Amino acid sequence: MHANGKETSQKYVDVMKWFRLAADQGYAQAQFRLGVMHEEGKGTPQNYEEAIKWYRLAAEQGHARAQCNLGAMHANGEGTPQNYGEAIKWYRLAAAQGHARAQCNLGVMHEDGEGTPHNYDEAIKLFRLAAEQGCARAQCNLGVMHANGEGTPQNYAKAIKWLQAAADQGYARAQCNLGFIYENGEGTPQNYEQAIKWFTLAAYQGFSRAQCNLGVIYATGKGVPQNYARAMKWYRLAADQGVADARCNLGVMHANGEGTPQNYEEAIMWLRLAAHQGDARAQGNLGVMHANGEGTPQSDEEAIKWFTLAAKQGHVKAQCNLGAMHANGEGTPKNDKKAIKWYRLAAHQGHARAQYNLGLMYANGEGTPQNCKKAVKWYRLAADQGHARAQCNLGVLHANGRGTPQNDEQAIKWFRLAAEQEHADAQKYLVAMMFTRGKVQPQNDKENEPIKSDVLSLDQDDTFVKYKLRSMYEEGKTS
Repeated sequence: MHANGKETSQKYVDVMKWFRLAADQGYAQAQFRLGVMHEEGKGTPQNYEEAIKWYRLAAEQGHARAQCNLGAMHANGEGTPQNYGEAIKWYRLAAAQGHARAQCNLGVMHEDGEGTPHNYDEAIKLFRLAAEQGCARAQCNLGVMHANGEGTPQNYAKAIKWLQAAADQGYARAQCNLGFIYENGEGTPQNYEQAIKWFTLAAYQGFSRAQCNLGVIYATGKGVPQNYARAMKWYRLAADQGVADARCNLGVMHANGEGTPQNYEEAIMWLRLAAHQGDARAQGNLGVMHANGEGTPQSDEEAIKWFTLAAKQGHVKAQCNLGAMHANGEGTPKNDKKAIKWYRLAAHQGHARAQYNLGLMYANGEGTPQNCKKAVKWYRLAADQGHARAQCNLGVLHANGRGTPQNDEQAIKWFRLAAEQEHADAQKYLVAMMFTRGKVQPQNDKENEPIKSDVLSLDQDDTFVKYKLRSMYEEGKTS
């Protein structure tokens, strides 16, 4: 067939002429070919309406490929208003004839609940039929459903089997998902070499999630020597395709001068793009930069705005910072009750600084009735994570028998732990306990200045910097 070769425009015109003659006589294959040429704009200007006309004529004669293409145009709203019901009708007719792509597309609609109720069982059945015919997209989707336990018990061995089959055909999304599995050691020993291999193959095909994940791997040095320049390269490629994680990570690298000279203005640009996409990390980091006046005029009001957006999505550091700003009255009237609300949300997620601040507010009766027992609870949770101020204050409460039975041994234990972190007050209290067993006074400096004091510090673990490259991997989704 002429239309299958690399023909000149004139030859496409000639081919269309002969197809048209055959199509006008009711020849279904010619009608289908005319539909393809109109859809792709070969030998004629692209015209979806004409494509639908010819596909329908062929489809009504039972031509499976025409039925599938007609279903796709209804599903995508090309040349006709989007109509999932019509799409399912035509996909089902083609699928019944064993057409693999129609089976896969129909499976996607059952999985996503488009034009039909969500039905993972039906999706699995259809994906399997198509996958067994070698349809890479169906193999990938089937692998993802086995990995996620959707419509079938979770089974990583089967997930790997189907993802591998699709990946070996060069299907980028399957390669990326296979990379995830090897990186996380799901159903197979963790293998960064294999993860990098599959991410790289997908990334070179332009698959944005794989590009972003390669960036994470090079930035963190997982399985490869740490290489910020390569991380920047892959983040930038993914960021240019609109991946919010990549934009956020790229912004952080500009803020920290990793792989590029430090540039707060560039950082703000990338963080803002990701923040406007709803990325909570970017919103939280943007709040930090507004609070610190880095790359933008200092503005507590803007900081509050971005911290609030991130905090409402459950971003733990934003919740803690937002609590601090309410406690300090920065960018908003001082409100201890709101401070407690946000500290508590972060504290329940295990954030040590929020646990400490919440304990301090209970100890001091700020925004809540004084309750030393609750103060002990939250101090201990923070202290168990190595938070020096919490350790010191917990020692004070044990020494003075407030909220807990008086216990010099416990007091000395917590003072020593804090003192070993060079906490000056704990060192003084430890001396007092060991030589005088005297009463000591609690430290009363809330960490309500964390935004400016340690959020961007390079030498503390509980920082914006250390948090920046947490990869927000999303499971491969069928499309």
